Parts: sequence; C-alpha cells; structure tokens
Amino acid sequence: MKEKDYKPKQLLTKREKEVFELLVQDKTTKDIAQELFISEKTVRNHISNAMQKLGVKGRSQAVIELLRMGELKL
Repeated sequence: MKEKDYKPKQLLTKREKEVFELLVQDKTTKDIAQELFISEKTVRNHISNAMQKLGVKGRSQAVIELLRMGELKL
C-alpha cells in the first residue's frame, strides 16, 4: 500500500459527526432529532458515544476536542 493511499480511520461515525455539526450550529437535541429524522434519545446516544471515544465529560469539551483535532469546523 502506498503512503498516499492510506486513510486514517475516522474517529466518529458519520452520524455522530452530523450530530456534532448541528450542535455547533446551536441546535437543540430536539432540533437535531427532527432534522435527522431520529429520536431525541438517539441523538443523546450519539453524543454520549462520541464523548466516550474522546474521553471527555461534556458536550462542550467534546466540541472543543473535535475542533482541536480538525474533525469539526466552525
């Protein structure tokens, strides 16, 4: 495998990233659920899973970490 062909594995799933992209747009859990056609509980699960992967204790810490890592853009 050539070095340029290597793609690092994404930390977040596509859906987790979508949820956080909406969070940084100041959307509520309810807004995100409606926009993505999922339940509010599922939104909270995606946020919780991402926070566990990142090793942080809150949504805001998760957003800061994702911005620092280049996973999210403002």
